[in-house]
Amino acid sequence: MLRHISQEILKRLRKAPSMIFPLTPPLPLPVGVNEQELFEYVTSIRVQDAPEAEMRAYGTHDFRRFVYTLGLAKDIKGNCLELGGNPYFTTMLLKNFTELNISIANYFGNVENGEYIQKVDYLDIKNKTNQTEIINYQHFNVETDKFPYDNEQFDLVIFGEIIEHLLNDPSKVLREIKRILKKNGQLILTTPNVARLENISRLISGANIYDPYSGYGPYGRHNREYNRHELVNLLQFEGFDVIDHFTADVHENISQNYCNVQDLEPLINFRSSDLGQYIFLKAKVNSEIIAETRPSWLYRSYPEGSLS
Repeated sequence: MLRHISQEILKRLRKAPSMIFPLTPPLPLPVGVNEQELFEYVTSIRVQDAPEAEMRAYGTHDFRRFVYTLGLAKDIKGNCLELGGNPYFTTMLLKNFTELNISIANYFGNVENGEYIQKVDYLDIKNKTNQTEIINYQHFNVETDKFPYDNEQFDLVIFGEIIEHLLNDPSKVLREIKRILKKNGQLILTTPNVARLENISRLISGANIYDPYSGYGPYGRHNREYNRHELVNLLQFEGFDVIDHFTADVHENISQNYCNVQDLEPLINFRSSDLGQYIFLKAKVNSEIIAETRPSWLYRSYPEGSLS
């Protein structure tokens, strides 16, 4: 019997995280479209003038995230605002596989606020022909600007992969979202899960879980990530009723690179549904709740009486 087994062989002998924890729910595919067809559609999407290789890599890496988001929105009708639509993977899925009327907002930081357009190329899933979509969007900063929309204008707001980038005041942003939603309007929020299995493995091995500084400035990095429990509490505080929430892996889980996940199973199996890489959440406006303070578990060093 060999006394020494290489670390590479040990990794191969370990069970994959997906065999220990159920982190990949079935994809909510549109009717009549299989996963390969939808993957080809998503990875064909190109913002004109964007690097083709970078766009394809992004579409491939986060394909499942876009489809899970589509699944939460597929049965909703009416006017929809997608915040942070660029580079339009979710946008194009919504346009082609829902009955929603889509409006888009972006923030790039280097142009004046106002209305702009971008061109998006994609492969038509039915005819297999190349098409171009003209995307109209409003440019503004969700954290510092009042949204340029009327009260109760939208049936749905999609707030995908933004809350983790905010610098100062997520409550302010959620209150603006609530202002522009109709009385029974819905919010879909997606964000990385700080309590994901990969982060647990990193911490145990002594690795850091925080985002690096970004060449795109402070909004280019994750400034605060959340767990599912925090998001549910925050949305309830801000006057939303949470109607669906789950976590899921959307790309390769590399937890085994840091430690043996099997050793963790007895310790964290009680929250196995909370270990996915991303949080997906859908909530409905509760017009009876009007928040006037901010949650003390999320804010500090504010004037007396402004936190609760």
